[in-house]
Amino acid sequence: MDEIIFVVTEAPEGGYTARALGESIFTEADDVDSLREHVRDAVRCHFEEGQAPRVVRLHFVRDDLIAV
Repeated sequence: MDEIIFVVTEAPEGGYTARALGESIFTEADDVDSLREHVRDAVRCHFEEGQAPRVVRLHFVRDDLIAV
């Protein structure tokens, strides 16, 4: 596996959550910089040494509500 993708959403109580697609990895943080570190740590912990993907992609999903 060369790449793993995380879907990042804003948490209702503040901060961000990140969930990996195709793997059982989940983490959260108060800000984007901390989230990047938490994702790196979670990926390192989840995979055996030498088996982790080389690229981690964060896909930010945001809902915008527009009143009409």
